[in-house]
Amino acid sequence: MKRTPPHKGTGRHSHRHHEEKGMEGMIENLTRRQFVGAGAIAAGLGLAGCSSSSSKDSSSSSSTSASGSGALRGSSADEYDADLVKAAKEEGSLVVYGCCEEPYISAACDKYTEIFGIQTSWQRLSTGEVLAKIEEENGSPSADIWFAGTTDPYNVASTENLLETYKATNASHIMSDKYTSTDNTWVGIYKGILGFLTNTEDLDDKKLDAPADWPDLLDSGYKGLIWSSNYNTSGTAKLILNTCVQKYGHDDGIKYLVDLDKNIAQYTKAGGGPSKSIGTGECTIGIGMLHDGIYQIVDNGYDNIGLVVPSSGASYEVGATAVIKGAAHPNAAKLWLEYCLTPTCVNQAAGTGSYQFLVIDDAKQPDVAEEFGLDPNNVMDYDFEDAKQNTTQYVDDLMAALEAAGENTSDTTRFQTS
Repeated sequence: MKRTPPHKGTGRHSHRHHEEKGMEGMIENLTRRQFVGAGAIAAGLGLAGCSSSSSKDSSSSSSTSASGSGALRGSSADEYDADLVKAAKEEGSLVVYGCCEEPYISAACDKYTEIFGIQTSWQRLSTGEVLAKIEEENGSPSADIWFAGTTDPYNVASTENLLETYKATNASHIMSDKYTSTDNTWVGIYKGILGFLTNTEDLDDKKLDAPADWPDLLDSGYKGLIWSSNYNTSGTAKLILNTCVQKYGHDDGIKYLVDLDKNIAQYTKAGGGPSKSIGTGECTIGIGMLHDGIYQIVDNGYDNIGLVVPSSGASYEVGATAVIKGAAHPNAAKLWLEYCLTPTCVNQAAGTGSYQFLVIDDAKQPDVAEEFGLDPNNVMDYDFEDAKQNTTQYVDDLMAALEAAGENTSDTTRFQTS
């Protein structure tokens, strides 16, 4: 069952110390003790093949609207194409499938309604669930918009002709071509760093060191202690798979993940599953997005969580949004894309506990992500085109290899689907 996150400053957990220590003290403590910190972060700084196109990612300026009123760009309907706004209002409503956490989906939808007077409804699903739904609906979708989640499943949908093509005017504010599809079927709005999350108390109790890099996860001492996510249902899992194939090559990447399976206790339905179980002690090591770990530390008050950037270099997701093919409200959906490419939309992320780096040039970057040592520019040169063309095949190859190794991939208690 999904846990509803508390508002900042209202935690209920035994590891919560915000009130006693304050944010500064908590960050200092994490940097010294839990965060696999200077060593893990610094180790990633020397990796080869960092993306030079990301040099602007640390931009944190926020431009004002064209009206010069001091409001953020995108905050007034008058700033958008008048004909598009008129057509969208005539359609009157918008339905969104959202793959980030519920507070961000809700805030984004509420602000859209506030600006344009267009009613929104939304449903929170994993990226795998959205992909499965729009594949089944095949051009007659129940929703108009796919919002957030890593682009690996978006690319699968794009190759299956399940996303509309739309060249957004506001895409001129995207920092790099890396953050938009080559065929204009999705646009990027944020960038998240893939790494490891650890329960530092449990590692201490077991007298185990935190893993510093991907090969370390194969250590027999971690058997039964690692959680990841389901390759069939999770976009994060597809990112993990593509990352390993790109790091090690197809055959060795698949073999690595089969070997890793021996240490994995559970594959959660959604990529955020491991992060939600680290602080509680259900999970000792999780593979997932590090901003999800920051949320658990800062908003949910767990001071027993460590964050590790793999020493050989971090992989990353681009979180996207797209118009679903056959959308019942196509103009309202196109207007949504224009809105999502403004600071008015994306600056709401950090205020709702979503601490990804933003890829809009005039958006305000989340200070807390940098305070935890994350660097949006220190990442591998992820091959989005290879992921787009081959993710479905890679998943099939991996699942077949797991079955051949004796794993029952139909066991939903381990490979969770709900």
